[in-house]
Amino acid sequence: MGSKSRQLHIFFFPLMGHGHLIPMMDTAKLFAARGVKATIVTTPRNVQLFSQTRGTNIDIQIIKFPAVEAGLPEGCENIDSVTSQDMSHKFIKATKMLQQPLEQLLEEYQPSCLVADMFFPWATDVAAKFGIPRLVFEGFSFFSLCATHSLTLLEPHKKVFSDSEPFVIPSFPGEIKLTRMQLADFYLQEVETDFSKLFKEAIESELTSYGVVVNSFYELEPAYADHYRKVLGRKAWHIGPVSLCNKDSEDKARRVKGTSVDEHECLKWLCKKKPNSVIYICLGSMPNFSDSQLFEIAMGLEASEQQFIWVVRKGKNEKEEEDWLPKGFEKRMEGKGLIIRGWAPQVLILDHEAVGGFVTHCGWNSTLEGVASGVPMVTWPMASEQFYNEKLITQVLKIGISVGAQRWTWVIDGIKREAIEKAMRQILVGEEAARAKALGEMARKAVEEGGSSYSDLNALIEELRLYCL
Repeated sequence: MGSKSRQLHIFFFPLMGHGHLIPMMDTAKLFAARGVKATIVTTPRNVQLFSQTRGTNIDIQIIKFPAVEAGLPEGCENIDSVTSQDMSHKFIKATKMLQQPLEQLLEEYQPSCLVADMFFPWATDVAAKFGIPRLVFEGFSFFSLCATHSLTLLEPHKKVFSDSEPFVIPSFPGEIKLTRMQLADFYLQEVETDFSKLFKEAIESELTSYGVVVNSFYELEPAYADHYRKVLGRKAWHIGPVSLCNKDSEDKARRVKGTSVDEHECLKWLCKKKPNSVIYICLGSMPNFSDSQLFEIAMGLEASEQQFIWVVRKGKNEKEEEDWLPKGFEKRMEGKGLIIRGWAPQVLILDHEAVGGFVTHCGWNSTLEGVASGVPMVTWPMASEQFYNEKLITQVLKIGISVGAQRWTWVIDGIKREAIEKAMRQILVGEEAARAKALGEMARKAVEEGGSSYSDLNALIEELRLYCL
């Protein structure tokens, strides 16, 4: 064999959504740093995010996204621009049409392995066609993967009498309780939908794939990593937190798209604050907050008298912003609060010593970024697997407190200002902070030489080398 054939070449194929693209980009960087040739496959409108990652070992291949063919508007290539149920069905349809262009690339470049997002279940068959292993990239924690398995297989939610009656997740470490209100719609629907079908296929393809790559670290959730691998018998490697591959401020800032505030302005503002005195509020890119809910958040923030950075991703112009903001709010909050409209340099903010708390929707990327920064959290789950992550944060790790959200929904309303005020006051003085700080240290050690994630990534690369030989 020539030396060229001995270099591992891995294709990375993320789902077109910010929460999937960013961790996959960081994962590709980790592999590239170990001498693996990495190629990221994406679509024209998403390529900008990866433009800074092209280096000696990272390449980018672009395939056309069939938006119009699937009935979507031209240029709608990212889940973050999907605004309705109908659009999400069409988006799923479009992703299935990416199979053929991906096959063409695999034919042409003959990589050693395909790391594809969990929401491309068909990628397992595609990899098999070319005789290469397919690794599933999971956007979930081990905790959520195990919970999903128990709920799908054992259906405990069908044994309770009401939506608010708690049930224990069966065959699962710890006494963790959920209600039907906290589960995704497709668990409760008798009729199969596009999304429930996709989710089912994703779980099945995880079983038939070569293995699973998880953005987590062993010390964070040992009972669940063991349960997933030893009890459920899945082949999996923990290689996270992958966000920690971004060492300098520029790398951390680059991970986001357009923001209404310059990161240097943001850091300058934070540098004037005392350590652990500012609360960072960012509640994800997907949910739709009602004007009345945003008003309640603003009133809760003001009443709490805490300093804050609040990220609002609401597609309105600034004149309209005043419709939901309390009259004169920004003027009264001058120096005390900073509102960022659009995207924020999250890792940069969380890593700043002035930040002492994080109000989060419990998406797994945000949760892990909060953990890696050693910051305690106020949990406000809304959809996806976020209610599972909340249980991990508040009950297992005990590094956060709940704001009181009880219902799985994409349209957010109903959390009162009093609950927000109470959580904002509590998070800076509770014992969660010390535990969060200790976990942050563990996260950093996990990705350093000799750490659990560093070693697991090495083991995976070695196994792939042997497989290719």
